[in-house]
Amino acid sequence: MLLSAAAATALAAVTVITADEAGDTTTLVVAGSWWAIALVGGLILGRAGRAADGVREVLTQARTTPALPTENPGRVAFARLWPLGAFALVAGGVGLFLPGVSAIGAGFALGAALAWRGREAAVYAIEERDGVRFYVEPGSTFEPVRLVRTPGLRRDRDPAGSPPLPPARA
Repeated sequence: MLLSAAAATALAAVTVITADEAGDTTTLVVAGSWWAIALVGGLILGRAGRAADGVREVLTQARTTPALPTENPGRVAFARLWPLGAFALVAGGVGLFLPGVSAIGAGFALGAALAWRGREAAVYAIEERDGVRFYVEPGSTFEPVRLVRTPGLRRDRDPAGSPPLPPARA
């Protein structure tokens, strides 16, 4: 989500700078309208209920293992996210000559960032509730994400909705 938001910001900057230098106010007006539409669409698609629906199947299909994964998290993240970086570089590069391209790319990246914003919270809620941790399995960028479920450290706290325990006597 943060990488998509960063891509949207960079592409918007390329659009504004390039269109301003060319005196192209039409592109700026269309870009502002498109960004507003992407903002509203991303907010609607990123609602809490939709975020939970988006990760439900991935979480239920997670295989359980007693050991932590040995794969480097940075390598897994790069293998999954390189298309987003390539998208931003290509759209930004073309946007230096055609600012409309970077404007459209910024809108898509903004919408995606807002649509994905609640998914981490949905996974975190399951981790907190069940006392487990989820890790992304290494795989191809073009395959669906698969997760590994590992035992986590449970917290010493009362379950939600239960009355508090009486204080310990000295």
